[in-house]
Amino acid sequence: MTTKRSMEASAVLVVEDDDLVRLCAVEMLEDAGFSIVEARHADEAWFILHERSDIGALFTDVDMPCTMCGVTLAGRVHDAWPEIRLVVTSGRQRFADGEIPDHGLFVPKPYSADQVIDAIHHAV
Repeated sequence: MTTKRSMEASAVLVVEDDDLVRLCAVEMLEDAGFSIVEARHADEAWFILHERSDIGALFTDVDMPCTMCGVTLAGRVHDAWPEIRLVVTSGRQRFADGEIPDHGLFVPKPYSADQVIDAIHHAV
């Protein structure tokens, strides 16, 4: 069962299996004033999403271990919580923004802080 998200939800869920990359993403988003929740893979993120109601944006890598990739996670998040903004990243694959569920945005790796922050602000 899904929970209704508050329109004031403001935390960004950062999903990245590479510890160093996740740390850098978290730092750049915290420096921009975002509240951050971290997950090491999509399965952990899915669990967190069911436990918390303050997630307003998902920033996820595509290629991760466990049962689902970041694109599958984004699709499931859109189905369960359509108000969560979606931003997907990858260094191996490329997507057009229209290929991300719910008109989310794609940011290729390596990315800059400005690219990620702008994508989160502008994700639909």
